[in-house]
Amino acid sequence: MTTDTVTSSSLLKGVTRYEDVKDKDKSKTSEDMGKQDFLTLFTAQLQNQNPLEPVKNEAFVAQLAQFSQLEALTNMQTSLDSFVTAMSSERMLGSAALIGKKVAVSDSPTQLISGGSIDGSIDLPQGASGIQVNVHDSQGRWVQELISGPQLPGTMPISWNGKDAADNPAPSGLYRLSATAVVNGQTTTVPVSTLSTVRAIASNPGDGSVSVEVEGGKTLLLTDVKRVGL
Repeated sequence: MTTDTVTSSSLLKGVTRYEDVKDKDKSKTSEDMGKQDFLTLFTAQLQNQNPLEPVKNEAFVAQLAQFSQLEALTNMQTSLDSFVTAMSSERMLGSAALIGKKVAVSDSPTQLISGGSIDGSIDLPQGASGIQVNVHDSQGRWVQELISGPQLPGTMPISWNGKDAADNPAPSGLYRLSATAVVNGQTTTVPVSTLSTVRAIASNPGDGSVSVEVEGGKTLLLTDVKRVGL
């Protein structure tokens, strides 16, 4: 007498029932097991079930419900991916309006136009008993220093008039401002934020983030831009 019972699936070798594999690796996500994988396992189970002990109705309905949930999650993920892509494009187009404008950038070279000045700010959450700001050119050569007395907690505005230590106008070019502050009796380096001109906008296709490239070559995320000026 022949038997219709098959011990291995022609669709998925070594798998006889859905229950044999569904709990094998609970760490798998919907990316590891898609709709087609689920259907393959489900079909393999139906083809290889024991005719004397078929799948119970409750189990059958439960598996169909799992498939419906998987399909809904897959469709939701596809919709979210499309939404993120669309939002990234809109953010990039909207950010293009920043090109040519100035944004506050920490520890970045800033363009000086001959006869002009460079403005910036220093965050002092604990205040300071003294501030020293040093100006260096693009070659790292010291140009000027600015000294300020006690400062209350908050943001301290600074401005360099574009002149060197001999009170001569510095040539046009990139200059970097750095600062040290005496806070609670300790001398510490504090970041200086200066306004740099935006040269380009870029979008990361991986996560949809938008970056801003300023003069001097530094790049920062759009979400890190805290101040925009003319």
